[in-house]
Amino acid sequence: MAQTYKRPPGSPASAARRRAPLDRHLDPDLFKALGDPTRLLLLSCLCKCARECTVSEVGQCCHVDLSVVSRHLATLERVGAVRSRREGRTVFYAAEFQHLTQTLRALADALDQCANCRADARDC
Repeated sequence: MAQTYKRPPGSPASAARRRAPLDRHLDPDLFKALGDPTRLLLLSCLCKCARECTVSEVGQCCHVDLSVVSRHLATLERVGAVRSRREGRTVFYAAEFQHLTQTLRALADALDQCANCRADARDC
């Protein structure tokens, strides 16, 4: 059960010792995956296409080798940003809109909660 605090922490050190909703939503693996410009470009292309695309189709978005595109897409799949489906030797990828929006919305809500913490004396 999460502990509720009556006031915000007085220092960054005491804030680090507390567990808050924000801690659950700051996923280092997701941010690391999204921190690469090529992966962001590939994800952006998949989101804008709004359909399943083959690796070679997605590879047309950027100027890297298809093996690199495949590795980047596998990384995005591991963090839930995309999903894949195999049909024979062809692999199709699509953006995981629901997972991405839920994850980012929950993070935004947790950040809002922290921003309003001092005024509302809520969990920080």
